[in-house]
Amino acid sequence: MSETIKHHPTEELLLAYAAGSLPEAFSLAIAAHVSMCDTCRAHVESLEAVGGSMLDNVGQAQLSATSFADTMALIQSDVLSTPEPIAPTPSADDENRLPAPLHDYIGGALSDVKWRSVGMGVKQAMLDTNGQGSARLLYIPAGTAMPDHGHRGTELTLVLRGAFRDDEDYFGPGDMEVATEDHHHTPVADIAEDCICLAVTDAPLRFSGLIPRLAQPFLRI
Repeated sequence: MSETIKHHPTEELLLAYAAGSLPEAFSLAIAAHVSMCDTCRAHVESLEAVGGSMLDNVGQAQLSATSFADTMALIQSDVLSTPEPIAPTPSADDENRLPAPLHDYIGGALSDVKWRSVGMGVKQAMLDTNGQGSARLLYIPAGTAMPDHGHRGTELTLVLRGAFRDDEDYFGPGDMEVATEDHHHTPVADIAEDCICLAVTDAPLRFSGLIPRLAQPFLRI
């Protein structure tokens, strides 16, 4: 799939992911992309290797008496957990297969997603993540336009199935759009196939229309 992927996370996002400093929702999106993209997976591995080399050359530091207990508490609370960028979970049904980092968040394959209608045939499924940001799967029927909107923060959109087009470009399977406060767009699912995306945000969207703004608190987007 990597040969067809044209849009990737920024260098800053990949570096933060390799360093383990991203919020869980954003880490999940990057891990899912990395599991689909050989180019980014190799780049993350090189960043991790550089980080490991730097740690090897750092001098010893004096630790407090509670350092070990504090570290174990962090591990047990999942603060240090980061989805592994591994290959998609094997499945006899390729149409139901999702990137492995998503597997545990939905409890199985695509057919196990518990969708909730948000209008116009569009459905979403919120994913349970901790810390800053929210993550959701979006199902957009072929040819359907999402509400026109801007951003108060950063939105990562990873295409899992189908494709969409907006004011910026065309995004197919494995592509990730990184939208910031400078972006204002109206994504439209490709007419050829329903589009399924993983969307991650760290702030509410800025909708242009009245109805989306009224529904926004209930949709948590």
